[in-house]
Amino acid sequence: MKRRQFVKKSSGLTLAVLGGATGFISCKGNNAAEAATSVMKDTPKKWFKHSLAQWSVHKELFDGALDNLDFAKFAADTGFEGIEYVSQFFEDKATDSSYLSEMNTRAKDNNVEQLIIMIDGEGDLASESKKERNTAVENHKKWVDAAKTLGCHSIRVNLFGEMYDKAKWVDYATEGLGALSNVAKPSNVNVIVENHGWISSHAPSLVQVMKNINMDNCGTLPDFGNFCMKRPDGKKWGPECSEEYDKYKGVDELMPYAKAVSAKSYDFGKDGKETSIDFARMLDIVKAHGYKGYIGTEYEGSRLGSKEGVIATRALLETLNV
Repeated sequence: MKRRQFVKKSSGLTLAVLGGATGFISCKGNNAAEAATSVMKDTPKKWFKHSLAQWSVHKELFDGALDNLDFAKFAADTGFEGIEYVSQFFEDKATDSSYLSEMNTRAKDNNVEQLIIMIDGEGDLASESKKERNTAVENHKKWVDAAKTLGCHSIRVNLFGEMYDKAKWVDYATEGLGALSNVAKPSNVNVIVENHGWISSHAPSLVQVMKNINMDNCGTLPDFGNFCMKRPDGKKWGPECSEEYDKYKGVDELMPYAKAVSAKSYDFGKDGKETSIDFARMLDIVKAHGYKGYIGTEYEGSRLGSKEGVIATRALLETLNV
């Protein structure tokens, strides 16, 4: 199946699932209301809403083809009800009240809910240097305020650390993350951690940090991918992985602390399924934990274009939204 044909098929699936009742409601005749009611009764209740992670269109945002202020419209036009921002795309606007107000207006105009700001580049909360941890906490404060202004329930932070010693990492991460969670608590903003490389992708270690902090505004953001703990060149990111934590076990272990979920995707087969992650298995794990929040589409592939990948991911998720 050619790429265009696949995307057309995926888009059609999304429209069919979301708009199935519309055709009945618009039917002419005296039985239109009864037909609509019948469809509503027969349609399985959806157990999660769809949000779009801004990183899915990072290429377009970096090259200027898409502006941060237009992200809400892009998400709405693509069928999403919620949006998850990335700080990099408005990093100089965190304290700009006029800009944040415009973001609120755009979201309201497009009927999408602003959910999360994913924070990058503000220092390492799990650094072995206490000074660096403290600096990171200070740097994140403005994003807590921005999240409150935008009505986001959470900021996502990183806990990379600078060592491979899990015990030390747990101690440093507990201190840094705990300090920031205390800062954010009065604002009713959650501080959540994604399995995002290195020891943060070792689920048992991250779970121990959650247990140590034990605060209701501190939690996790399980990501279906990103369970690589070590790469051959020692770098955080790259195509090769020399040590990976079991992704299904990892998501299962992180779900008790989850305040959001990221459905990471890379590529799709002719059957519309993700080629490297069993989405059905992942959704079964998420559902078994009683999760009822948004599930975020985060396309990170290269074969399909960004919009095509986003549509394909959302379409796959919707087939499992029963």
